[in-house]
Amino acid sequence: GDFSGQLLAYLSLGPIFIIVGFVTLIIFKRELHTISFLGGLVFNEAVNWLIKNVIREPRPCEEAHSTVTTKYGMPSSHSQFMWFFSVYSFLFLYLRMHQTNNARFLDLLWRHVLSICLVTVALLVSYSRVYLLYHTWSQVLYGGVAGSIMAIAWFAFTQEILTPLFPRIAAWPISEFFLIRDTSLIPNILWFEYTVTRAEAR
Repeated sequence: GDFSGQLLAYLSLGPIFIIVGFVTLIIFKRELHTISFLGGLVFNEAVNWLIKNVIREPRPCEEAHSTVTTKYGMPSSHSQFMWFFSVYSFLFLYLRMHQTNNARFLDLLWRHVLSICLVTVALLVSYSRVYLLYHTWSQVLYGGVAGSIMAIAWFAFTQEILTPLFPRIAAWPISEFFLIRDTSLIPNILWFEYTVTRAEAR
């Protein structure tokens, strides 16, 4: 009921906002890597559900929250979700996106700032689960470790297995019908879209 608890409660809604953001982005961009990223998040949630129902460790204060969908707390799904999202985004920023030739310093600066923000939000959401009595520290810690490992594995799977298949998938008739595209071979998608938009507007 305190102010900090209210702020952390709103912050713990982060996974919902992220999912809504992904669905919106997919509807408007229809890019295969974004679809793959969302698929990884969904798979990560399925793994979390499986681990919870295998370990079956109860939450620290079951009587404090009557609206939780599961009585099991190991590992924390919020923590696992946020660390998957943060670690995957970190890998994407530094290993997938390329720097622009004319603004290397600024290009690297915003990546560092964004990475710090991602880690900060993941830490705050993880802390909120303990502060709000949904999880123990160990449940949050193992959730973060599981999410990070899942993110690394899914990023490697996407890079090594899925990305080479993206051009072929984008050429499928159903992909063309839904305007699904592959931008894997474009070095800097932001710069590409900016220049194309400027050229079309003239």
